[in-house]
Amino acid sequence: MPGIYIHIPFCKKACSYCDFHFSTSFKYKDDLISCLKKEIVKRKSYVNNKTIETIYFGGGTPSVLNKEELSGILEVVYTNFEVIKGAEITLEANPDDLSREKLVELKEIGINRLSIGIQSFIEKNLEFMNRSHSVKQAVESVKNAQEIGFDNITIDLIYGIPNLSDNEWKNNIKKALKLNVNHISAYCLTSEEKTKMYHDISKGKYQLPCEDITSYQFEILIKTLQQAKFEQYEISNFAKKGFYSKHNSSYWKQKHYLGIGPSAHSFDGKSRQWNISNNAKYIKAAKDNNWDFETEILDKKTQFNEYILTSLRTSWGINLKYIKNNFSSQYLSYFKENITPFLDKYQVEESNNIYTLTEDGKLLADFIASELFIIDN
Repeated sequence: MPGIYIHIPFCKKACSYCDFHFSTSFKYKDDLISCLKKEIVKRKSYVNNKTIETIYFGGGTPSVLNKEELSGILEVVYTNFEVIKGAEITLEANPDDLSREKLVELKEIGINRLSIGIQSFIEKNLEFMNRSHSVKQAVESVKNAQEIGFDNITIDLIYGIPNLSDNEWKNNIKKALKLNVNHISAYCLTSEEKTKMYHDISKGKYQLPCEDITSYQFEILIKTLQQAKFEQYEISNFAKKGFYSKHNSSYWKQKHYLGIGPSAHSFDGKSRQWNISNNAKYIKAAKDNNWDFETEILDKKTQFNEYILTSLRTSWGINLKYIKNNFSSQYLSYFKENITPFLDKYQVEESNNIYTLTEDGKLLADFIASELFIIDN
């Protein structure tokens, strides 16, 4: 069953590392929400009238919207789509937005999963990344959400921050575990073009840690969370049993999804479609009923490469049966030949025709995937 992603492109502050589409000006908020609703109606046929199993508010910072704005968007979704009972409905949120009153309102309108962008339990790290919340707010947001009845909470953490010691990183993870959340997403800090961080690094103000440091912090992450009975079901995602993100898993399992809002992507199995990354232009296109989508038709080579890239990162791995059923024998032969060196080095292991990364292989996930890509037709 497909899912719906709704992009809310507004933030109170610009984090120094973030290259997602957002605006710190709320000038067009009312118009944009109106256009989101219009796009939901316009594109309801994209998923072929299939039942929706997940709804995901991403951004940006969706938690800046109030109860009426969020419930109004959900109402349009439920009016135009059949949504399964108990669907996973996720809202990305910043801790400083999650007052007890706000949390009660989110619960009332049907949000049943929170993705809280904590990033760090160290004040100097939050200041470095220009986050809008404090450590105290981070802790309180989780505790308040749990007290109000949210039992499906994920938090984001970031490692590879300049001057973040290994002990500080260990303590970050321990503080997350102490909060008893069921899901943790952890990412290595990277420098992306058009961000303040990229500009500062290019000016020589600081450097990101070397690969040896970030790899070791990644190993600390895996070991610590494994000991706490978290399952690493995707390279950057860890969950207790029964708390895998259904929405994010759909991306890795090649399920179809509809993306709503500026910069949002959609996937129907054979093509990708994405909206313009500009709020004003998105609004104008919606009002003129002249939607400015870009489309990429996915040839077999691209479909194969995307399957390799996404599946290799997961605990369910690359399934030889899937390759046999969806690609020609040449693709199958190519995969078998090129996976062999990684099996020999025990960076990949095989069981019942399913190939997954070993602990050593997880440190080389992107490299291994790239070596399995088909470059030429």
